[in-house]
Amino acid sequence: MASLLQETSQKVITPEILRSAAKQSQRCLVVPVRLRRAIKKYLREQEVPHLKRKVLRLSESFSGIKDVNLQLAATTSKELVEDPLKSVEQSKRWKIKSCYGDIGFQYRDDETIAYVASRMPAVFSACYRVLNEVRRRLPDFSPSSVLDFGAGTGSAFWALREVWPHSVEKVNIVEPSQSMQRAGRSLIQGLKNLPLIHGYDSIQALNKDISKSEREHDLVIASYVLGEIPSLKDRVTIVRQLWNLTKDALVLVEPGTPHGSNIISQMRSHILWMEKRKWRKHENNKNIASKDLITQKCGAYVVAPCPHDGICPLVNTGKYCHFVQRLERTSMQRAYKRAKGESLRGFEDEKFSYVVFRRGQRPREPWPLDGMKFETLKEQHAKRNPEDLEIDYEDLIKLNTQIVPYQEVDPVTYDSDVIETEILDDGEEEGEEEQGESALADLGGGWGRIVFPPIRRGRHVSMDICRSTTRDASEGSFERVIVTQSKNPTLHHQARRSVWGDLWPF
Repeated sequence: MASLLQETSQKVITPEILRSAAKQSQRCLVVPVRLRRAIKKYLREQEVPHLKRKVLRLSESFSGIKDVNLQLAATTSKELVEDPLKSVEQSKRWKIKSCYGDIGFQYRDDETIAYVASRMPAVFSACYRVLNEVRRRLPDFSPSSVLDFGAGTGSAFWALREVWPHSVEKVNIVEPSQSMQRAGRSLIQGLKNLPLIHGYDSIQALNKDISKSEREHDLVIASYVLGEIPSLKDRVTIVRQLWNLTKDALVLVEPGTPHGSNIISQMRSHILWMEKRKWRKHENNKNIASKDLITQKCGAYVVAPCPHDGICPLVNTGKYCHFVQRLERTSMQRAYKRAKGESLRGFEDEKFSYVVFRRGQRPREPWPLDGMKFETLKEQHAKRNPEDLEIDYEDLIKLNTQIVPYQEVDPVTYDSDVIETEILDDGEEEGEEEQGESALADLGGGWGRIVFPPIRRGRHVSMDICRSTTRDASEGSFERVIVTQSKNPTLHHQARRSVWGDLWPF
């Protein structure tokens, strides 16, 4: 094994490969044409009066429910132990009993339509960002069966269509709101090459309808739904059920708030603890044949965003792990989210927290900077030829005399509006172009995660990075890394181009 790692570590890694592999974040995302058209068609068919007022009311409801859920998450879990009957009686006043736990909001037709008009593009952008990173970090992973828990109007499904347009063959959705299910079916009308889709109102109904051999899915995703289950006991139960239905990868996405990040951190700790306990239970098994089988099925590791499987280093620091995806607002968002007399930006930043698990043991890979030697700025200057320092003044004068006409940007016109009017050919499939990457970051633990925006000051860059401190990625730490141009111009060049959410090599 040591010789294999030594041979692998000797492969040629250039600065260009490092920059390409570290790039995980997305710039300003434009919502796909088909989704924008589907939303516009759906809202036109509904003909709901006072939609702008209902969008505002939905936003206020989210804020109010967030505060109530924060209280319920603490009080309910405590009273369940002391007096369960009392807790149930009190909770009836402010919680709605659904098929997958107690939630703080019920989506009827008006709320569903307002959600499609205002929130669906942002939720899609967060799901697309996460799933696209899963595709980059796991190039051998192409799910054929998918479970979408808390599917809502199908934001995660649209993201799946963009990331894996050909591999998905079967999708099971779990959504207790019939209004949401109807909206999701209406939005996908007219799409070609759709996978087989089945809808259920609970996990119990899903398990009852399909056989035990077909319950495991290659990919299970739960986006923006765990925060609607305020009871920690219910939340843990749901995540354990989802993990049991996972054959390969489990994706959890929540809003990028302290509450959402805390939910992701709790679920991350629980699944890793549960699998470690299962591994220890069978570690001393004397049956070698069954031990080999357990080795293949037991265990779990974090694909993203964490570079390790240890305790989260941000616990009790007052900081919370979250990321941001900027998206260009659709014409429907700009029409219905704008308050009277207020201007609205052409983009919005969707903050989200997430975690991606995969079954099995984390692969052992050499760290990207093993054996690499970087020249200092002084050494690079010493190698320069005198001819390289000569200046051609004639070319410099011509370059400075070129006049670039000033063009004022029209603040009302957006690229999305232009694209929405274009007609795609029947045989054209948007988003199915080849997405080739020159390099991919492995999962061995040698890539840290930039968890906050880098600070660029003069010739040095400061970055807050979550990283693995052990070769097996069993423990991690949170530290500030400062890269200067004089000591390492190569990494300094990469640091100046790194953004929040990218990887950093060690």
